[in-house]
Amino acid sequence: MSEIIFEVQEDDIDGGYVATALGYGIVTEGGTLEELREMVKESVHCHFSDHAIGPKPRVIRLHFVRDEVLAA
Repeated sequence: MSEIIFEVQEDDIDGGYVATALGYGIVTEGGTLEELREMVKESVHCHFSDHAIGPKPRVIRLHFVRDEVLAA
């Protein structure tokens, strides 16, 4: 595997950001974008430290999702 993709959403309740890996059981959060980036890297490293799962991805992609609600 060459890359892993995380869906990133703002946490409306507590503030900060939540990142969820697509296709893997990895979820992490950070108060700022810089903190989130570090937490994502650490989470990927920990998840793939067991080589039985497979090789660690070379690229981590963050896909930012933003919902916008409009009044009718």
